[in-house]
Amino acid sequence: MDAFSSLLDGFGTALTPMNLLWAALGVLLGTAIGVLPGIGPAMAVALLLPVTYGLEPTGAFIMFAGIYYGAMFGGSTTSILLNTPGESAAVVAAIEGNPMAKAGRGAQALAAAAGGHFAGGLIGTVLLVALAPAVAELAVGIGAPDYFALMVLAFIAVTSVLGSSRIRGLASLLIGLTLGLVGLDGMTGQQRLTFGSLQLADGIDVVIVAVGLFAIGEALWVAAHLRRTGGDAIPVGRPWLAREDVGRTWKPWLRGPLIGFPLGAIPAGGAEIPTFLSYVTEKRLSRHKDEFGRGAIEGVAGPESAASASAAGTLVSMLTLGLPTTAVAAVMLAAFQQYGIQPGPLLFEREPELVWGLIASLFVGMVLLLALNLPLAPVWAKLLRVPRPYLYAGILFFAATGAYAVGGEALDLVILLVIGLIGFGMRRYGLPVLPAVIGVILGPAAEQQLRRALQISDGSVTGLVDTPFSVTVYAVIVLLLAWPLLRKVLVRRRNVPA
Repeated sequence: MDAFSSLLDGFGTALTPMNLLWAALGVLLGTAIGVLPGIGPAMAVALLLPVTYGLEPTGAFIMFAGIYYGAMFGGSTTSILLNTPGESAAVVAAIEGNPMAKAGRGAQALAAAAGGHFAGGLIGTVLLVALAPAVAELAVGIGAPDYFALMVLAFIAVTSVLGSSRIRGLASLLIGLTLGLVGLDGMTGQQRLTFGSLQLADGIDVVIVAVGLFAIGEALWVAAHLRRTGGDAIPVGRPWLAREDVGRTWKPWLRGPLIGFPLGAIPAGGAEIPTFLSYVTEKRLSRHKDEFGRGAIEGVAGPESAASASAAGTLVSMLTLGLPTTAVAAVMLAAFQQYGIQPGPLLFEREPELVWGLIASLFVGMVLLLALNLPLAPVWAKLLRVPRPYLYAGILFFAATGAYAVGGEALDLVILLVIGLIGFGMRRYGLPVLPAVIGVILGPAAEQQLRRALQISDGSVTGLVDTPFSVTVYAVIVLLLAWPLLRKVLVRRRNVPA
């Protein structure tokens, strides 16, 4: 009941004219960004961080949340119409959505995706309202060893599930941890990796790292692989669902959040895993298995619902524990730090207006998405005709301007370019970007919690595992690391003839 009354207060904040404007702007920007290939929500939020310095925090985060949800919606639009996922969470939507579009059922595929996003987002946000305060209450009793264990879990889980190999994921994480070390040691005042530069003594701003890895790295990568492609957008008509389509989609819409929300709340790499698991689940449960691969509507409805619910799950970890489980959450955590706000167990007590206004805005944003984006689907498809050289030249200019605005130092532009080149190299060698971003954000905090735990135990390593919570988390970490080996052993045993 307390959460419900707080949510009503949040609606009072979210429904003010100015915050409604920020929500609508975020939804529109997010959808447009999701439609354009290669520009994900993380890059969008990173680019807008410097622009929002002058904004009031509640309005800025309402806009960021709108971008997050809108980008997922926009990514599915181009996945279905043009077989071009604008966002990684929309890759699965292309498997069944694009064959539907080629068969003249693009309108129904778009409607199934829209319904999935609305249902998944609605159920996921309701679960966020119900569970986030309870998680925050439990998290108040978590000590330094527990926080360090959680951060190690985040590092291990993200490096394990992203990229083509664990080694690449670990390499990316080490890059991020190294960048996070730059500056003065918080306890001893010793300079680390500053190369004698006083300007680096304060460390590298997280905003510059995020913009460099996402925007500059992606722009350089696209410029290096630019190909001129033509082709007109597929006409989409008016999105609608027949009674038979509704009968086949409502169960996937409800099943998606059961997969998406919990996997979004744990450090498992975002919406890619839950969308794939949802697709596999729908394929197994469907009565129309023969249609899969040729345009089964369940294969669009379920994964899109799971993707939307996973976004709500991501916010649970970020708001209550300060743990980002996706690239967008990592950049949003940097935004919290920009405003001097620390996400964690006490956030709901210290910043109730911001938190509940943000959560209420998610409900408002989903309604806006449904109302605005179905009629605008043909317009989003036409945005793909913008020549990529113009598009990415604008991104480079915007990124450089934003990075300079952070500190007003010319050195920041040099650092931005260097980090952009690192981002380009990471893409060249298949290193995922998310572990690096999480390393930059969580690395200094993990070091602080490690030192605090060792101080409490007088330097004894056993102090890191002296609570039931930390022991449980380390057991999960061991299981994560050992699972690939165990799976190989089990497969070999099955294949051994009796």
